[in-house]
Amino acid sequence: MSDLFDPLLAAGPVRAELGDEAWLQAMLDVEAALAGALADAGLLQPAHARNIAEACRAEYYDVVELGRQAVGIGNPAGPLVRALTAQVHGDAAGYVHFGATSQDVLDSALMLVVARALVPLLDDLEACADRAAELAERHAGTVQAGRTLLQQALPTTFGCVVASWLSGLDTVIGRLGAYRPAAQLGGAAGTLASYGEHGPAVLKAFSERLQLDEPLLPWHTERTRVAELAGLLGEVDGVAARIARAVTLLAQTEVGEVFEAGPAGSGGSSTLPHKRNPVAAVAVLACARPAPGLVASVLAGMEQEHQRAAGAWHAEWRPLQELLRSTGSAAHWLRTSLERLRPDEHAMRENVRDELMTERVTGALAAKAGRLAAHDAIAECSRRAAGGEGALADLLAAHPLVGKHLDHAGIVELLDPSGYLGSAQTFVERALSFHHKRKGHA
Repeated sequence: MSDLFDPLLAAGPVRAELGDEAWLQAMLDVEAALAGALADAGLLQPAHARNIAEACRAEYYDVVELGRQAVGIGNPAGPLVRALTAQVHGDAAGYVHFGATSQDVLDSALMLVVARALVPLLDDLEACADRAAELAERHAGTVQAGRTLLQQALPTTFGCVVASWLSGLDTVIGRLGAYRPAAQLGGAAGTLASYGEHGPAVLKAFSERLQLDEPLLPWHTERTRVAELAGLLGEVDGVAARIARAVTLLAQTEVGEVFEAGPAGSGGSSTLPHKRNPVAAVAVLACARPAPGLVASVLAGMEQEHQRAAGAWHAEWRPLQELLRSTGSAAHWLRTSLERLRPDEHAMRENVRDELMTERVTGALAAKAGRLAAHDAIAECSRRAAGGEGALADLLAAHPLVGKHLDHAGIVELLDPSGYLGSAQTFVERALSFHHKRKGHA
């Protein structure tokens, strides 16, 4: 953790769910749930389970000391079990961590941390989607230049552009919201041998107490649910980065179609007083950029040997932590950027060049003069207009072939981008309909 960099790179509410105290309490919640599950299955006196649960409070333990002792066993669960046992009084102490293994504690704690971190993450993403829906609806008819390969192509609307952002957000929200963290309990070799015939009952009660899904069987070296989580977080980062990149490109001085209306001093430069940087969008890109590498690290860890892995499991911890933290920060900054975002409708319309409409004029002329002749005539006029010889409408009207079939008023009408938006309005409506249905407002 860094007081210097974290306000930018670990911003937002997700960060609070990922600290050492949060992890420690999650591990203790797992131990309390295990004791309760043993009591539910008749393997432990309820009074003993209550005694263990009463000792499962993070403030009773020294995180730094637990971390220092973790090097002796290779994970922090071992020293925590010793410290917890010392904290529990009487015969109940002998049942702390009974039948479990360190990976059970850490994997289940991971799933608890994930479940808790997903709440603020999804909240930020929902706010992003709602703001995108607002912008899409408001600007459904705001003409903007569509761009392909960074060049102007055909006209679109800003509403249609933002509807595409909305679609991506709704997709990842749906997928991430459907993710089901699952409990982990298998004992030393994944058989729950210590519980005899009561193993499945303990697993069921344990999962219910943690409010996590009950797995089909222990997943110590079967890491698909961890890989799925990493992939989903990577998708969130990709969607956020795509939107943020669009904001930075549209906010360029030479384009000027959007800007972030941040608080005083926001977007400034240490050197240039005139700068108006889209700093929130920039922060999204900074936070989302590490995601592909982090996802790859988690996926690489899926190769694990036998019933318990030697190193691959341990290698998940840092990339998963960083992936959760950076994704939460990216979502926070995307929410900030979209809330600050102000479109400049006049600039959007001014940036739409007449040349964008040559496809439409070609289509109208081709019906009368043939496609190739129409294409060549209009391409010639476009080159001349780009060279500064005159307005495109005037050059087209003066061209022998074009002027023969299309009058000046008709050409001006064909060059109006608002009449050549295809299904943009329909696509905006479809995106908005899906968004409202997903949120239960149908």
